[in-house]
Amino acid sequence: MILVKRFFTAFLAASILFTGSIQTVQAAMISSEQVAEQAFTKSADHDRVSILNSLSREDVQVALIERGIDPAQARDRVASLTDEEASAMASQIENAPAGGIIGAILLVFFVLLVTDILGFTKVYPFTRSVR
Repeated sequence: MILVKRFFTAFLAASILFTGSIQTVQAAMISSEQVAEQAFTKSADHDRVSILNSLSREDVQVALIERGIDPAQARDRVASLTDEEASAMASQIENAPAGGIIGAILLVFFVLLVTDILGFTKVYPFTRSVR
């Protein structure tokens, strides 16, 4: 019991000692324009980072080199984009189809294959129905 009392006494003394070292915080009013500018700057930086992440993928770098574009030069051009251009390019990258036309064709193929196997359709002659 004495050990517990000593522990709590030491804990209470340390708590009181460190209470005096709490730092004060100063606050000030900021304008709406400052908040909007800061949000726009952060979103523009986020857009540039997402574009650079896309450019750092190996398949994109191979495609750039095939077209005669140096990947380092492409990164430099992304850095020189205006905020509006970076935002427009990032939205185009986000809205672009992931697999393009090949992905759509493969999706249709697999859907028809599964429906053939389940016996709902008979499109492919090489499948046998489970029914």
